[in-house]
Amino acid sequence: MASNVNITITERAGRTCASSGSKWEPKMGYSRAVRSGSWIAVTGTVGVNADGSYSPSLAEQTRRSLQIIQAALESLGGRLDHVIRTRMYVTDVSKWEQVAGVHGEVFGEIRPATTIVEVAKLIDAEAQIEIEADAVVP
Repeated sequence: MASNVNITITERAGRTCASSGSKWEPKMGYSRAVRSGSWIAVTGTVGVNADGSYSPSLAEQTRRSLQIIQAALESLGGRLDHVIRTRMYVTDVSKWEQVAGVHGEVFGEIRPATTIVEVAKLIDAEAQIEIEADAVVP
């Protein structure tokens, strides 16, 4: 999966933190991903494009979200095959097969534990999906 994501790394409170430059990170006081020991937690990630726009396609938003997650993991020394759990929040669960298709392309052989849940809305009105990931780097 090619990605156009710029990640910045900082050390905070004995942990390594990755920032994707999201406008929400400093406002809410969080990092895109945090590594502590072998554990990497990636925060809820919407499928926003580099220019701040959203694709109207749920599948494409899912793909973009996973690209951002991949970039965050790799910036902290992890890989997609280290992911042990994903959580997916969608605004219309009836479109779950679009999400499943992309998730399956990325994680079909990795097979992390996963959850998909419908929510009323996400932080941006155009966002249709938000994905969290947890990884353990051996």
